[in-house]
Amino acid sequence: MGRLFGTDGVRGVAGTDLTRDLAYQLGRTAVAVLGRHGATQPPTFVVGRDTRESGLWLEDALTEGILDAGGDVLLAGIEPTPAIAFMTVDLEASSGVVISASHNPPADNGIKFFSREGMKLPDHLEDEIEADLTRVDPPGTARGALAGIPEGRERYLHHLEAAADARLDGMRIVVDCANGAASDVAPEILRRLGAEVIAINAEPDGRNINVGCGALHPDVVAAEVTERGADAGVTHDGDADRALFADAEGAVIDGDQVLAASALAMHERGTLKGDVVVGTVMSNLGLVHRMRDAGIELVQAQVGDRYVLEEMERRGAMLGGEQSGHVIFREDATTGDGLLTAVRFLSLAAAHGVSVGELARAMPRYPQVLINVPVSDRGASVDAASVEQAIALAEAALGDRGRVLVRASGTEPLIRVMVESETDAESQRHAEAVADAVRIALG
Repeated sequence: MGRLFGTDGVRGVAGTDLTRDLAYQLGRTAVAVLGRHGATQPPTFVVGRDTRESGLWLEDALTEGILDAGGDVLLAGIEPTPAIAFMTVDLEASSGVVISASHNPPADNGIKFFSREGMKLPDHLEDEIEADLTRVDPPGTARGALAGIPEGRERYLHHLEAAADARLDGMRIVVDCANGAASDVAPEILRRLGAEVIAINAEPDGRNINVGCGALHPDVVAAEVTERGADAGVTHDGDADRALFADAEGAVIDGDQVLAASALAMHERGTLKGDVVVGTVMSNLGLVHRMRDAGIELVQAQVGDRYVLEEMERRGAMLGGEQSGHVIFREDATTGDGLLTAVRFLSLAAAHGVSVGELARAMPRYPQVLINVPVSDRGASVDAASVEQAIALAEAALGDRGRVLVRASGTEPLIRVMVESETDAESQRHAEAVADAVRIALG
C-alpha cells in the first residue's frame, strides 16, 4: 500500500477511497499528533470546504473526530483553500483543515492539513498521523467545543484589498468561479476594488464543480471575455488556490507569464528579495530565459506548490509559482492563493496603465505540449530502457532549443510527458513519440 498522503493531502473518490470512517480517524489522530508537537491545549482547528456534495458528510465526520479527541473546531463553511490558511494564522489556531480535491472531478474529495503558520503540514507530521491512524488512541479528555467564524470571510477580504497595487475602476472583468469555493468571494473582491464583474460558473450544486469550467478549461473564460467585450478574464479552480487569465483578445495567460510580470515589477521596485524567483521543472523555457536576461535567478523546484513554497523558504524568496496558476506572494500569503493572484496581477496592470495582455507579453512563451498517460497506480514510475531511449532521441534532436520532461503526477494516476521546443509541430512530434514509449512500457 502506498503512502496515504499525497502532495496535496489525502485524496480519492469520496465514499470509496475517502470514507466517513477515514475522515473521522484523520480528525481524531491529528489532535493527538499535533498535541505531541506543541499545539496549544486543547488544539484548535479551522475547518473549511469547497462545494462538493460529499463535503458536508466529510466535514461532519472530520469534525466529530476532532471533537471526540478533545480538540476545538472553528467551522468556516465554504471558503477558498487559501482563506482557510489565512484564517488559521489570523485566529492563531493550531491547524487548518480543508476538505477539497481542488481541480479534480466532483466525485473526488480530499483532506488537507495546514500548520499553525498556514503552510501545508510537513511530510513527517503527515507520516505520523498516517502511522497512528489505527494504533494510537487519543488521550482521555473532555469533548472539544464547536463554533463558527462569522467574521472570517470579511477579514480575508480586507486582507486581499490591502494587497492591491491600484483600484480596478473602469475595468470590465469576467471571472469563472468553477462552481466552486470562489463562487461568492471572487466576484466580491473584484467589485470592492471597483471593477465591473461578470461572474460565470458561480452556481454550485455540489455536482458541477470544475465540470467544463474553471482553471482546467481557460478557453471558457477567454471566449466569454471576447464575447462580452471585457478587458480581462480570470478563472479559478474548485478551491481557488490558483488563477489563470485571459486578455481582451481572448489569449490565455498562464502562471509562468504571471510569475514573469510579477517578478519584473518586484525587481524594479526593489522588493524581490535576493533577486530570486522559484518556479518548477515544468516552468516554460521562456520564463527561464526572461529571468536570466533580467538578472533574476530562477530556481526550479519539484512540481507542486508545497515544493515551491519549501524552496522559497530555503532561499528566502518572496515570489514563486507554477504554470498551472499556483502563485505564492510570500509577503501576503503562506500558500498559493488564486484570489490574491488575481488582485495582484489585475491591479499591477491598472497601476501601470497597461492591459493584462501587455503584462503577459513580457515573457516569450515556448510552445509546450503535455500528454498525460493514464496508469493503474498513482505511484507508478517509468524507468524502462525503451523510454529512456525515446527521451534521449528527443533530447538529441532538440539540443538547446527545447527540453523533455517525464514525471509521475503527485495527485492523479498519470505519467506526464512534456516537451518544449521552438514550434508546436516539433513539440507535438517528440511528445507523442515519448508518450508512445511510455504506453508500451506500461503494457
